[in-house]
Amino acid sequence: MSAGAGESSKDSSRTLVCSVLFLDIAGYSQHGVTEQIKLKQRFNDTLAASLADLETRDRVVIDTGDGAAIAFLGDPEAALFAALAIFDNVGELPVRMGINLGPVYVAKDINGQENVIGDGINVAQRVMSFADKGQLLVSRSFYEVVLLLSGDYSTLFQPLGARSDKHNRAHELYSVSQAVRVGRRVAEAQARQRAKRKAPGAPAPHVGVTVSDAGPHFIVAGPSAQALQPVLDALAKKGHKLLAAPSQVGNKWMATVDNPKLAVAATVEKVGMKSLVTAPTREAVEVKVKELLQYGARLDQAVELVDGVWTAVCDSAS
Repeated sequence: MSAGAGESSKDSSRTLVCSVLFLDIAGYSQHGVTEQIKLKQRFNDTLAASLADLETRDRVVIDTGDGAAIAFLGDPEAALFAALAIFDNVGELPVRMGINLGPVYVAKDINGQENVIGDGINVAQRVMSFADKGQLLVSRSFYEVVLLLSGDYSTLFQPLGARSDKHNRAHELYSVSQAVRVGRRVAEAQARQRAKRKAPGAPAPHVGVTVSDAGPHFIVAGPSAQALQPVLDALAKKGHKLLAAPSQVGNKWMATVDNPKLAVAATVEKVGMKSLVTAPTREAVEVKVKELLQYGARLDQAVELVDGVWTAVCDSAS
């Protein structure tokens, strides 16, 4: 072997600690071959769409037959964000997921493709095995690391206690709260509405400030909290009530005010097997939830304020 070949082999193999997302299609083996092919194609399309914004050099994807394992070689949070994106795109496909942070060995397989082996990926698979369809679980090692990155992450998880796998190894598990996924969907719905239309009769915004109509409320966005204030003051004089004070979202500042013309309107959006009910007032959500319960739905998450929008989640009627 030449020196160049030896150096290439050495450079392509490495041991590191990274986040691993393991996911599969629940009940995949119970379907016939034709249905399995359809399910796997939908799964592959969902995975590709969910990872589109992540550089290929920052991840290694392994096909596991009924699912996939993804090693994220950069920021630990990338695994969490990717899992939430998959839930956003998965629709009715019964997917379950597990995330672990641990040591892996990255090397080329017999076909020259990058492969990942080691305890990090093995534990991710076992964490996933404890999840129900539509559920995302994470290991204690992953939970503790993301908490070191930001204490705000503590609100994303619910402790489930320890579970033992078939090798009698205990795993302390945390479940990603349903409210996190709901909040993402609310934010996405708001963004879609903002892109469609601008608020009628809104005051002329200051430089860099926009006012968008999101149906039951208006979104005011700009480069700073100070830039938003004159527009919020003008809206207040027109009778609009502040629903969410200015807060930073990415590189922008945003605030939410109500739309008096739609103050009692509630919307219902399907999220997999769930129904997401949102409105600018608690009363409007409660009325709509009561209506859904009369048709056989079950309340899954009580009414609460999520990013300035009153929100509840129901299991869809069977």
